[in-house]
Amino acid sequence: MPEQIYYEDVNIGDQMPSLVKDPVQRVQMVKYAGASGDFHPAHTDDLVGKQLGMGGRFAHGMLIMGFTGEAITNWISKKYLKKLGVKFVGVTKPEDIITVSANIVGKDDKTSMITCDIFAKDQKDEIKIKGTFSAQLPVRG
Repeated sequence: MPEQIYYEDVNIGDQMPSLVKDPVQRVQMVKYAGASGDFHPAHTDDLVGKQLGMGGRFAHGMLIMGFTGEAITNWISKKYLKKLGVKFVGVTKPEDIITVSANIVGKDDKTSMITCDIFAKDQKDEIKIKGTFSAQLPVRG
């Protein structure tokens, strides 16, 4: 469970601790296909990925989005997360190392809600996912 963070303890410009994932592996993509029910062969078969013009197999976008959710809930309890929206902007290839980072861009003192921009990037600093999330943090006392 993440350490308790209070609304008063964060400020605009603060960063969420980054999450760095191990290199994406083919077996991870196959397991995700099974868990999600998305068995499109482009995620597991190099030839199909090449035929689609993607240069080979590539990870499910939702797998990478799952990494963003993991990063958030490593920082704050999931009960505080109110909204997460992302845009898929890049393709994740096997062996890519994904780093998820976020920074606080807004605070609402009336509701104790924070708004954050979030990004998932690979080892070449290429953005795979960008988005925003909002969380309603507890207040002290």
